[in-house]
Amino acid sequence: MTLPLEQYGLVGDCQTAALVGADGSIDWLCLPRFDSQACFSAILGTPEHGRWLLAPAGGGFAARRNYQQDTLIIESEFRTATGTVRVIDFMPPRSGEPDVVRIVVGIEGEVAMRTELTIRFDYGSIVPWVRHIEQGIFAMAGPDSVVLRTPVKVHGVGLSTVADFTVKAGERVPFVLTWYPSFEKLPAEIDAEESLTFTAQWWREWSQKCAGCGHARDAVLRSLITLKALTYAPTGGIVAAPTTSLPEHIGGVRNWDYRYCWLRDATFTLYSLLAAGFDDEALAWRDWLLRAVAGSPDKLQIMYSLTGRRRLTEVELRWLPGYEASTPVRIGNAAADQFQLDVYGEVCDMLHQCRREGLERSEDAWRFEQHLLDFLESKWREPDEGIWEVRGPRRHFTQSKIMAWVAFDRAVKAVESFGFEGPAEKWGRLRDTIHLEVCQHGFNQDLNSFVQCYDSDSLDASLLMAPLVGFLPAADPRVQGTLRAIEKKLMRNGFVDRYATETYVDGLPAGEGSFLACSFWYADNLALSGRADEARQMFERLLSVRNDLGLLAEEYDPVAERQVGNFPQAFSHVGLVNTAYNLSQMLGPAEHRLQS
Repeated sequence: MTLPLEQYGLVGDCQTAALVGADGSIDWLCLPRFDSQACFSAILGTPEHGRWLLAPAGGGFAARRNYQQDTLIIESEFRTATGTVRVIDFMPPRSGEPDVVRIVVGIEGEVAMRTELTIRFDYGSIVPWVRHIEQGIFAMAGPDSVVLRTPVKVHGVGLSTVADFTVKAGERVPFVLTWYPSFEKLPAEIDAEESLTFTAQWWREWSQKCAGCGHARDAVLRSLITLKALTYAPTGGIVAAPTTSLPEHIGGVRNWDYRYCWLRDATFTLYSLLAAGFDDEALAWRDWLLRAVAGSPDKLQIMYSLTGRRRLTEVELRWLPGYEASTPVRIGNAAADQFQLDVYGEVCDMLHQCRREGLERSEDAWRFEQHLLDFLESKWREPDEGIWEVRGPRRHFTQSKIMAWVAFDRAVKAVESFGFEGPAEKWGRLRDTIHLEVCQHGFNQDLNSFVQCYDSDSLDASLLMAPLVGFLPAADPRVQGTLRAIEKKLMRNGFVDRYATETYVDGLPAGEGSFLACSFWYADNLALSGRADEARQMFERLLSVRNDLGLLAEEYDPVAERQVGNFPQAFSHVGLVNTAYNLSQMLGPAEHRLQS
């Protein structure tokens, strides 16, 4: 059976990442990049779709797991009747080809161990040719090759490579799996122990740059490390998640490929990086965005590939049965072709944050922003697919209009506060026009709340962003009415749903978990509203649903009490970081007592 998401941990090298289960099995890995074809796809099917098991011969689960302090190195401790072993999993920051390193360490007594390596390229569809080499095997099919090097003698059983061996106290047994293009020479062997030392030092040196994580230091730093792990180092792009098609509802069809970079995440991600003192990563993210969106504003997409590629054609992989039978399994994302008005505001807000925080000034960025504003001037009145990328008809989404307001508001501030040249009076008039229209058509007097679409009665948790982006102050009666309406209609067992999928037509069957980012926005609203104790309680509730390694998926099912959606999710961890910092600033150090 597929493991619950809570039982997975993440290792990565800032170019790709693997999910390691508490049972010692790596069930997901794309090589050589996040968006490459997977060679281990068991999480979306069965072990026959590719995995790498390394665990006690009798099976079972780790009695304890942890990351080595301030690193992305997982230690899993397995206890058996005869002894205890620790499996260390990591991916060294890359200087050449990607490596996955696993070291078995004998702690007490002796333990019979087993490894089963099932390599399946192209998302479980291709069985490679496998040949033995000295101290291991190599496997090849099409453009892909991997080599496994280990002192343990391995052999083939069926279409897998296996070995049984015993580890005694004090012994250390390494395994190194390396990907390389099949048309190139076998890469040089790396030393597993030296690589472990280097990787630990690399992550700790990076973590030391964190500027004041506050009372929730452990939780915040773990989220920041996760965001760093989801960064594609060569370009600075940050993927939404390292996975595809992990369902938002078990057995449902809301299964999407998140191995791309969303413009919508830009502002929140930048804020979290800058607040923590990671200016280099923030600057790289801004520069990735400017390269990706270069061109005509009418061709702006909501997402791009790691390198800025635009064509993200959506395809269903029908041979994969899906996570817990949740189909279809998709690669690519058709939402890339949608018109989502809010991203224009988010891009402008991100550039505003760069100016406000003193990042290196870019005249190219300002010229591009002016082109966006010219386009937005003629398009902001049009309906769109909205922040939630609905696959139903376009509508006048209130949150989209609010973000259009943000775009013109930040442009006015660029002129008035930062000395840029531009028609501030015209932008100010557009800003005021949008604000008036949103308050007239996006606010339902009967509900005393802002609503999802103009002149509707549907609620939407994205409207919690209104005070966060400065559209209205938190104390405004309309904001408070919206907060109360969301508490009444969109909260389930203490968590916030995006909207009611059972009553709202979004082009998909009903059912999903509570969106964790919305719950973090709710905590922010509570703090802004002076409800300090409730804000703390909400934040601590969100911290409590992290897994034992501190990781969060996109959503949480408050009924089944399990994480759902792609995992781990950058937007959830961005929300955690931002809310922790917001609470620290709003409540002050004396009042702010958060668990970590």
